[in-house]
Amino acid sequence: MAFLMQQMLGEKLKNMMGGGGGGGGGSSGVSTGDGKETPESKGMSREEFEEYQRQLVEEKIQRDKEFAMKKAERANLRVLLRDKYRIPQNAQDDATVQMAGDDVDVPEDLAKMVDEDEEQEEMNSSFIGRLQNMELDFDTIKTKAQSTMTDAWQVAEEKCVLM
Repeated sequence: MAFLMQQMLGEKLKNMMGGGGGGGGGSSGVSTGDGKETPESKGMSREEFEEYQRQLVEEKIQRDKEFAMKKAERANLRVLLRDKYRIPQNAQDDATVQMAGDDVDVPEDLAKMVDEDEEQEEMNSSFIGRLQNMELDFDTIKTKAQSTMTDAWQVAEEKCVLM
């Protein structure tokens, strides 16, 4: 905690107290000739500076992991949508998913959106989908309807006195 406070406020306090300008040439040792930071430029001891550099590297690695995971999740979703709608696959998405490993899941909010789309699609196309999937043979339907009507007519004639 003290490290973070010193990091955030150290330079401002140094400037406010006049530590940067007077006596001993305050700008010597601030940074090397190639522009790299030194412990003196940050107002830290060598150990604190090394800890700071290590934290920076760890944070960068963590950000990169999170970014790769999000990228793989999006690629996984694209792969699933391509499967669903029978769209040709993209090799780049497949490679991204494989690089991330098997632990890639579709984010909950995106999965919920896909499920809602599927439900809506099922509701909209249920009757139409059934009609399209049925093999319609109109001659067979016509003869079946005529035979049903003939049978009904015969039963009605047998039971009804007026016919």
